[in-house]
Amino acid sequence: MNSDKILSKLIIALTLLLAILTIFCSCDALLSSRSIKNTTINSKGELIVYYTDGTYQNLGQVVGEDGKDGNDGLNGATGATGATGKPGLDGKDGKDGVDGTDGVITIVGGDESIALATSKGLRSAVSIICKFTNATTGQNYASAGAGVIVDFDKTTGSAYVITNYHVVYDHRASTNDKISDEISVYIYGAEYENTAVAATYLGGTMYYDLAVLEISDSDVLKNSDVTAASFRSSSEIVVGEDAIAIGNPNGEGISATCGIISKDSEYIEMLGADNQTAVEYRVMRVDTAVNSGNSGGGLFDKNGNLIGIVNAKYNDTEVENIGYAIPSDIVNAVYNNIIYHCDGINCTTLQRTLLGITVSTNDSAGVFDPDTGYMHIQETIIVGEVNVTSPALFDLQQNDVIKTITIGEYSKTVTRLFHLIDTMLNAKIGDTITLVIERNGVELEYSYIVTSSMVVSY
Repeated sequence: MNSDKILSKLIIALTLLLAILTIFCSCDALLSSRSIKNTTINSKGELIVYYTDGTYQNLGQVVGEDGKDGNDGLNGATGATGATGKPGLDGKDGKDGVDGTDGVITIVGGDESIALATSKGLRSAVSIICKFTNATTGQNYASAGAGVIVDFDKTTGSAYVITNYHVVYDHRASTNDKISDEISVYIYGAEYENTAVAATYLGGTMYYDLAVLEISDSDVLKNSDVTAASFRSSSEIVVGEDAIAIGNPNGEGISATCGIISKDSEYIEMLGADNQTAVEYRVMRVDTAVNSGNSGGGLFDKNGNLIGIVNAKYNDTEVENIGYAIPSDIVNAVYNNIIYHCDGINCTTLQRTLLGITVSTNDSAGVFDPDTGYMHIQETIIVGEVNVTSPALFDLQQNDVIKTITIGEYSKTVTRLFHLIDTMLNAKIGDTITLVIERNGVELEYSYIVTSSMVVSY
């Protein structure tokens, strides 16, 4: 019990006592010549009034039991003047309370959940150093970035790491594919030369700025508290959520920063890793501080779940805290695509399925959800053109509204343009793509089997 609360209760009780004494003394003066000799409060908190004629009166309970905080009781209130005009007696000191139990220290204001989420993220976070040789000058150099462990086998010390394509690729490099041929990974708390973990490039894509690295038989990982990151669908993200970035800023080791999601989805255009191709990326915007070296590092929610991979920032002296991250739905789809097509196979690039149609947003509005209390954007997605080589040529028509898309176990109600585009990343040869569309108020369903002619390296 808090001592301030005890003091408050005692003050209330004593005030009540004085009020009773004042009321009863005034009434007794009108009825008889006896006066109050003494008053006391017994162990039950009952007020006992003793009179000069030898009688007494129990006025019932006026205060609760002693507090248990261990604070000294307050001095009793001075007795009110009796009918004979004599001053009342001083009240007796209250009894010492019993010592209370020590409380548990907690972190106030939600910081505890952020700290726990960060700790969870740190278990999958890695810093990355890539070494290159300049093809023109022969000079050796290195670059720093970050990554996230997304699959891990502690028994074998094996893992897969997601990072940015531009972390492991350099257009000046002497290697044929411009990918670093010496990649070192460091886990949190063991960022030293003798704890470097060798990693190899499995596959990647400049057009999504993602790459997958493979680690095998690492004693460092076997003896660590590393764990694979837990994915959360980025389609669930709303503006204003906590966003924790864990990376390797300026190549000075793994660290964390915290902010919020500023925008749940937008497109930015920039030069790709080859330094010559303009690439449009779908990203989430954050106000979380990110810097050079954060590239490839994880963006985590308040529960420590992976919601994106940091890949860029807006660099301008007049602009602050605009960073970007590739959403987790894209990250997860690209990772699974590369594992499926490139692991143990002579392939190092993403294999993307194209249905041969163009789509666009017909209208868009901010909608308030009274059940969650969140605002979200809702769009209507319509068919634009249907390519003459598309299997949907004789099914889909311009201005058809796409309602849902299903590919195997992946099914999505299409209320945003990215729902359709992201889900298509999961399609592979042999899968069935099912679209539910609305035309003139009528829902229609069409299905297509993915063939090799629909798949391109990307």
